[in-house]
Amino acid sequence: MEDGTPARPASADDASAGREHENRVASLFPARWQAVRAELRRWLAKIIEGLSLREGNLFLVLSVVIGLASGLLVVCFHISIEWIHLWSFGSSLSSSPLRLLLVPTVAGLGIAACVMTFFRQVRGSGVNQTKAAVYIYDGYIPFRTVIGKFLLSALAIGSGQSLGPEDPSLQIGAGLASAVGRRLRLSREKIRMIAPVGAAAGLAAAFNAPISAMIFVLEEVVGQWSAGVLGAIILAAVSSAVVMRGFLGSEPLFRVPATANGVAHPSEFLAYGVLGVIGGFAGLTFTKVIVYLRPRLKALPRSTQYFQPAIAGLIIGIIGLGFPQVMGSGYYFIDQAMHAQYVWQVLALLAVFKIAATTVSFTSGTPGGMFAPTLFIGAMIGGAVGGVERHFFPALTGPVGTYALVGMGTMFAAFLRAPMTSVFMILELSGNYSIILPVMVSNTIAYLISRRYQAVSLFDMLSRQDGVELPSIEEQREKTAFRVEDAMRPIRDPVLSGSETFRDALQRIDQSSEQRFLVNLGRGVWNLIARETIQEQVRAGKGDQPLNTQVRAAPLPWLHPDQSLDTALRLIAGRPSLPVVSRAHPERLQGVVTLNDILDVYGQAGTRA
Repeated sequence: MEDGTPARPASADDASAGREHENRVASLFPARWQAVRAELRRWLAKIIEGLSLREGNLFLVLSVVIGLASGLLVVCFHISIEWIHLWSFGSSLSSSPLRLLLVPTVAGLGIAACVMTFFRQVRGSGVNQTKAAVYIYDGYIPFRTVIGKFLLSALAIGSGQSLGPEDPSLQIGAGLASAVGRRLRLSREKIRMIAPVGAAAGLAAAFNAPISAMIFVLEEVVGQWSAGVLGAIILAAVSSAVVMRGFLGSEPLFRVPATANGVAHPSEFLAYGVLGVIGGFAGLTFTKVIVYLRPRLKALPRSTQYFQPAIAGLIIGIIGLGFPQVMGSGYYFIDQAMHAQYVWQVLALLAVFKIAATTVSFTSGTPGGMFAPTLFIGAMIGGAVGGVERHFFPALTGPVGTYALVGMGTMFAAFLRAPMTSVFMILELSGNYSIILPVMVSNTIAYLISRRYQAVSLFDMLSRQDGVELPSIEEQREKTAFRVEDAMRPIRDPVLSGSETFRDALQRIDQSSEQRFLVNLGRGVWNLIARETIQEQVRAGKGDQPLNTQVRAAPLPWLHPDQSLDTALRLIAGRPSLPVVSRAHPERLQGVVTLNDILDVYGQAGTRA
């Protein structure tokens, strides 16, 4: 039994009691109603069977249901974090030093004990775990992980650990979707794809930004997607955001000041370029410190892992004595930075201490996300750059709020390496499309710096440290695509026309060593004819007949120079060669490609790699 009570074996008395119950039910309901009940059961079975046969339709319906359920679960998650924070530190803006030191330390002890004893799979942010579920475990995420992620992440963030709720919300939504898919006995393919649907729903509710959530899941979790997957992710993200806004309001995650706008003077682009450089190197430093420290802490004796979150909590509490803003997700203080409530020197210090606090929290194995700390650090760096500009270059009138917003996207692009998400996230959170040019300039510079000095992105590096080789979406995005034009060869053998005779064709191919030749049948239709066929027709006295009497118009697949070699591989199966024709004039042959030509290109690429 699920409650741990052993099942009692059935006895003769139980069987007699069961028959007596059935007889009593039969006496209460006439035979016709019993027949109706049996018919309803048959109809219900047919409906369930029909749903299982039409998984595509069921998948879209489930996307909405998963979105609603994930939204409700994330709302409870946010409320739990706020309640724990209120209970731990009180309702005042400043808490006592003793609480700042004790709460994260004691909570760290409890979190470590739970992780080591009950919830081994909840360490980290949740993004890599969700990706591993998609690519390795056929979409399977144990529901125990959902429970552990909810409870321990809420406790960690609420008690002051420098982590955020977005990544855990992503994994919570993915785990819920996985459980629903297994319960309904969906196919392996659908269960594998339903986890990203739940991930998008959870992230959309956490961010209150469905477009950014959808793009991040497509950009970093799924990689490749179809129209059906895109539709399901959109439905889940939108329905989840609707639930979130219904309970917690429709206001965006941050209160963007009304003065935040685009570039007032072209010279401001220089300042945003500087912000991109600073943000790029800040993100690079943040990544390298985590990548260096995390495996070394994990390599320590197992007994130390019971104390690492507590030590991290103590360090964060010490930092919090002087800068309590670095504790927790820090959303309230991001708002303050955007409204110019701090001088630039304080903003710069907050960015530095937030990097330190988040590093010790994350590398200690405490469950929690990296999104919120990344946005906090970016807002502080952006606000500091804006403050320096206003102090030393008063002729430039860019508001600090704009720099803080752009800094958030800049840090996101440099640290988490999701360039498309970083742009759309800022636009969606601000609702201000006038800042798109500064965002694109700064984000691009930061992303390029991060890629130049850190070849592997953070999430990919973390998975490799854990001994899991997940497909790198970034590497796939940057990988050189081989095209047909890289493999096709010039036309050396005669190309025959369907209107020429067998005798003329035989004369033309006499000097060639090939055994099969391309035939142009007109109007972009191509086929192959064997040398033996031509010779047989001539010997049979049919040399004056045109080739198209034997070569049927069953079209041979043809390629264009710009098509991928993957397409060529799928089409060339079982054929010696394929024609490569012009897109503008399908009857114009530009070359031919063979299987050996394609394999040579891939072989040379493998040798270079």
